Amino acid sequence: MFDKKEGTVSSEEIHTIVGRESSFEGKLVFDGVVRIDGSFKGTIQSKGKLLIGESAVLEAEIETGTLILSGAIQGNVIAFERVEIKGKGRFTGNIKTPVLLIEEGAQFNGTSSMELQKVSSIVKDSE
Repeated sequence: MFDKKEGTVSSEEIHTIVGRESSFEGKLVFDGVVRIDGSFKGTIQSKGKLLIGESAVLEAEIETGTLILSGAIQGNVIAFERVEIKGKGRFTGNIKTPVLLIEEGAQFNGTSSMELQKVSSIVKDSE
């Protein structure tokens, strides 16, 4: 699903995976690359890359370096580098990012603001 041809990440680079059968509620803080294929409800904070697989369902407030979405998110996202919503991705909420890519077939319901972001206090506080 995610490979270097598409400018994304190979499975060897992923540090943590929340699998399809997993459900997580709370606060997730990480550096590096995390992939979620299960369900998640809560807050995600990272300077790294967050990959949301096709089977994933999130209800979350997200602050990350890069978000690549193939599943479903309801919430708000601040991405300091970019957001990519793949063809099967579904997003409802607000996005702030300097680069936004929405593939044909993707669903985006909300608002977007494409302005350069400074690292927020939330990410700084998690260090």
